[in-house]
Amino acid sequence: MDRPEPGSVEDLATLAKLDDSILLDELRVRYNKNLIYTYVGDILIAVNPFRELDIYGTEESQKYYLEKKSSNPPHIFAISDAAYQCITGYGGRTPTNQCILISGESGAGKTESTKLIIKQLIELCRSNTQLEQQILQVNPLLEAFGNAQTSMNNNSSRFGKYIQLAFRNGHVIGAKISEYLLERSRLVRQNPEEENFHIFYYMFAGLTTEYQQRFHLQNPEKYRYLSNGASCLKNEKKSLKENYEDLRNSLDLVGFTDDEQENLFNMIAAVLNLGNVQFGMDDDEASFVEDDNSFIKVASTLLGIPTEEVAGTLTSMVTYTRGEEVKRNYTQQQAADARDAIAKAIYGRMFGWIVNKINQLLAPQEYTEEGDRREIGILDIFGFEHFEKNSFEQACINLANEQLQFFFNQHVFRLEQEEYTKEGIDWKEIKFVDNQPLLDLFLAKPIGILSLLDEESQFPKATDATFVDKLNKHFGKNSYYGKSQQSKSSKFTISHYAGKVTYDASEWLEKNRDSLPAGLQEMLQGSTNDLAKLIFRAQITRTGTLALQSRKSRHTRKSKRPSVDGGRKRKQTVGGQFKNSLQILMERMTSATPIFVRCLKPNHVKSPGKFDSIYIKQQLLYTGMLETTKIRREGFAVRPTFPEFVEKYKIIVCKASLPGTKENCLKILKASKITGWQLGKTKVFLKYYHMEQLADIFKLMGKSAVQLQKLVRGFLGRCDYKRHLAEARQQAMRVQHLLESIQNLSIDLTNHQQVALLNDQKIPKAFFGKYDESDQPPYIPSFNSDVISIQPSMRSYEQPVKPPPTSREMGTQASSSESEFSDDEFKPISSTNFGPPGTKHATIRWFKETQTQQVYDPVNTDGNFIAEWFHGVISRKASERLLKSKQVGCFLVRVSESRFGYTLSFRAKDRSRHYMIDQLANKKFLIIGEPKVHRTLKDLVEYHKKNKLSNWDGFLQVPCGQEHGECDYQDLMGDNFYFTLEEEQKKPVYTRPRQSAVIKGNRVSRNVPPRAEGKRISQPVAPSVDKIPPRQSQVIPTPDKVPTRQSQAAPPIPQRNYTQSQNHDRQSQVSGRPLPKRPDEAYQRLLQNQNEQHGYH
Repeated sequence: MDRPEPGSVEDLATLAKLDDSILLDELRVRYNKNLIYTYVGDILIAVNPFRELDIYGTEESQKYYLEKKSSNPPHIFAISDAAYQCITGYGGRTPTNQCILISGESGAGKTESTKLIIKQLIELCRSNTQLEQQILQVNPLLEAFGNAQTSMNNNSSRFGKYIQLAFRNGHVIGAKISEYLLERSRLVRQNPEEENFHIFYYMFAGLTTEYQQRFHLQNPEKYRYLSNGASCLKNEKKSLKENYEDLRNSLDLVGFTDDEQENLFNMIAAVLNLGNVQFGMDDDEASFVEDDNSFIKVASTLLGIPTEEVAGTLTSMVTYTRGEEVKRNYTQQQAADARDAIAKAIYGRMFGWIVNKINQLLAPQEYTEEGDRREIGILDIFGFEHFEKNSFEQACINLANEQLQFFFNQHVFRLEQEEYTKEGIDWKEIKFVDNQPLLDLFLAKPIGILSLLDEESQFPKATDATFVDKLNKHFGKNSYYGKSQQSKSSKFTISHYAGKVTYDASEWLEKNRDSLPAGLQEMLQGSTNDLAKLIFRAQITRTGTLALQSRKSRHTRKSKRPSVDGGRKRKQTVGGQFKNSLQILMERMTSATPIFVRCLKPNHVKSPGKFDSIYIKQQLLYTGMLETTKIRREGFAVRPTFPEFVEKYKIIVCKASLPGTKENCLKILKASKITGWQLGKTKVFLKYYHMEQLADIFKLMGKSAVQLQKLVRGFLGRCDYKRHLAEARQQAMRVQHLLESIQNLSIDLTNHQQVALLNDQKIPKAFFGKYDESDQPPYIPSFNSDVISIQPSMRSYEQPVKPPPTSREMGTQASSSESEFSDDEFKPISSTNFGPPGTKHATIRWFKETQTQQVYDPVNTDGNFIAEWFHGVISRKASERLLKSKQVGCFLVRVSESRFGYTLSFRAKDRSRHYMIDQLANKKFLIIGEPKVHRTLKDLVEYHKKNKLSNWDGFLQVPCGQEHGECDYQDLMGDNFYFTLEEEQKKPVYTRPRQSAVIKGNRVSRNVPPRAEGKRISQPVAPSVDKIPPRQSQVIPTPDKVPTRQSQAAPPIPQRNYTQSQNHDRQSQVSGRPLPKRPDEAYQRLLQNQNEQHGYH
């Protein structure tokens, strides 16, 4: 059989002949044609193009919506579609949880693939919600704080993350992020040609000069923690500035408040300044902070801690022996180590808090039954790394990649082939490289590299050299371990699946201990910086994550033996935490159906269009892609049991009930006319492409079933109609008979009265009342059966079938036996604090308690202080009636009828358009589908007077006010609206120490860095009139809550004439009540107070 034209085969598993050269040649030809995606069975290979490709737009996305894999070219979107079809049960599939594993070297494109997969999953939901927009912002947000430029990758993830998306009925309802092993050592030191975390460069590029001064930031070249300077600020300042703007918007959109952002940037600036603290040493070898060093004062101020306390913690430790205080001074090197340890602790806990906060904000808002929810997990973890100097972090990163390779081998090779042998099918074994011995080298107990590292970390006098000596002693003869040729060297070599890596054990013990300077935690717990205080009062879990709730583990084992160290708890090491996190990660992935994506890096120099065949071949060999292609071509990826197969596919033989036997499986397979399957002892063995063929049969039969249902439902509907029509006619006849009887009785009675009057002249004429011709019996309507309307009833077969329950919940974690603290639980909160959404009472209560200040406008020409564009709870139809005769661009903002939010309605060229406005958890506003977040409704309106909406080529022009003499928001205002404004003027303005309110870029901020290109707003911002604190959308598990402080002064109110609306005879087009009467006394006092305070004339 001739080989097809190179590059034309989209699935390499379909090639009749395949070896290393053919596999490499196919990938090379496709890459040169910009075809970067290729299938190997159900596995996707993605080669990094190192440039933008126009293959991710809306049109391309629509192609991969509930489609067969073979219907379109290979694409990362097809992976999202396959996972989505599996959780929704599309095409006859059984709904199951999915996990997508993206693996490859550093710089192979894993992070970008993750973002594209999430983007497509959101598109597949076919909805447009605030939650979906927030989820899309999570990756860019975490990249700013957790990614950095390395020699291998310009946007390298320096931490691992597992993203769990929860779905119900095909719609995403929540998300959770699990983070692994942030490379905190990068904060204090970077290798040549590498950079610190992105956030530092974003700040220098995006902050205005004013805010750089406020945060005491100097020339970035001066900072020690930016080891290699900041050359990127010269070469890429524009893009970094844009990234800063995007980050600020992401923080707003996800739901971080201004106070939280302020504290966040304070701590980042504090870390930078802390790194420049210098130490001297006196004659007694005691360290001290040099007097001319101002950086410690700046860092202390930003952290909210007295300078003397910080200096004391950096240069000495205090212990208590027999009730006496003993102070031990640090040496100069120990003080420097303490400084770096504090900086790493602050940044690490701050990053953990960001992840925790995201999980709070993205948790499902409603409780869901176990069987109603499905998950898709996406693993984006650091790629295999091999630098000139490889330390403890690289060992952990490469161990994680070894674990993922083992999971791949287990799923694709070992378990599958063991099942073939067990079931007795015709199969020739395919050899693969098993890396289990290497995992044992690292993870075995009690003799493994990490176990020995933990053991050595417990000895105060142990050194890196003694640790390496132990490794050489125990593993000198291990084929995966290589000793250094130099006897006193701290280096050793490990033969990984991806190649040999030489590690330098310097500082491994200290990094594994991760010990904090004495007194640090207590010092920061007393900080005036709310964020610093919060994160250092939190606990660390067994996996190294931050637990703000400090929940005790229910499964902590209590040892009956007395503790050797007198009952003191042993602090868990970084290596121990990493082992626990790997174990839990494997449990999560094992409980779901995996989908694999293999990312390949085409060259070392990150150059587009360059395909290094030797480098690609190395990656293909160590990932076992040739063996993978063979087993996908010859193996059976789908292996249901006989009962499962019969239950799923019995409809093919048109049987409603069928025993799950081998014979019946054979009947179904023959009826389906598919080939290439095998039957084992208890299972059916199918190729990966058989699922599509069976789905096609289901689709065809589904169309036939729909046609039959249409005919049957039509027949049943007609029968129901006839039955109801007959009943209606009978009822009409009975009613008509009744009315005729009443009419006859009435006529008889009238006749009797007339006869009585004629026969008895003594009866007064007024005795029976005045007779009126109009006092006739009621008219008897004619019941025309042809116009009787019958409402159809919902039958049981039309009700949706509820899926069977499953026992797994999102976020299930393994129990802890080493730590008493568990990960935080992110539970949904009831959204009905104000009452059921959509009811008038609940809407009024929500508005009065949380929204009144949003519509305050001191420059409204009507003189009632309410924005002219604001309208109450009016319907869509009513808003269109108001806008019908208005000019294009005329707009209004109305309170939503069905939810707690608003709707922007405006007149377009041919019709009125409507956009939902949601309020985020941080009380800011967002038009659903638009990326920009706004501080107030007024900011939103003003912004879109100058900036177009994404899908409308126009601007907001003029507001649509109330109809003359009518008001549709009276119920929302209440009777004390003006008195509330008056009381607001009397409140003292709170100013935080060392901070002042600055108005920049349409936002009032307390030291929160403004948008770089912001302009001063021309109108003042409305004062707060909230009497009740806004309802929180998530449980914020803070041990010490600090109330939000209002620091906005009330804006001046100009003098104007207030004219109350008069009654008009004309009929109003919109139902409502007159404008609220102004309480003159309160109004005059309000004007007087404003004039005295602001000198407004």
